[in-house]
Amino acid sequence: MTQHYNVSGMSCGHCVASITEEVREVAGVSEVVVDLAANTVTVHGTDLDDERLRAAIVEAGYEVGEAVPA
Repeated sequence: MTQHYNVSGMSCGHCVASITEEVREVAGVSEVVVDLAANTVTVHGTDLDDERLRAAIVEAGYEVGEAVPA
């Protein structure tokens, strides 16, 4: 399963590390890919919970927009 999100406010390596750290703690996540240029976060895993993934990104300090179609 893969989830894609538009995320605003990312601008540097620290942003990537913060989001990656928070999202990896969500159950079922196997990989997190943060693309600064595209302002997207892609999450791979099994039984991913959209609400928990969004909460993890917000917890890292960023705004989550609409999910991007896979």
